[in-house]
Amino acid sequence: MSTDLFQVISENILKVLPDVDAQLITPERQLRDLGANSIDRMEIVMGTMEDLGINVPVTELSQAKDIGSLLGIFQRHYAQRS
Repeated sequence: MSTDLFQVISENILKVLPDVDAQLITPERQLRDLGANSIDRMEIVMGTMEDLGINVPVTELSQAKDIGSLLGIFQRHYAQRS
């Protein structure tokens, strides 16, 4: 499932940042490294949560340092959804 969730995150990154090379989207990369400003990051996160049908508290999202840690947070909430 993590591959599927990574794909959802990647698709949302490319929706918001269409000029980004998809091969640059890796778990160890930060959204900021891809050129995302704070509004872009919010749109990526909100779009991903909407696609996954989850809601993650902002305090938890603020702990994500890179795409991989964001993926981990989304995985946890996706597994717990009812």
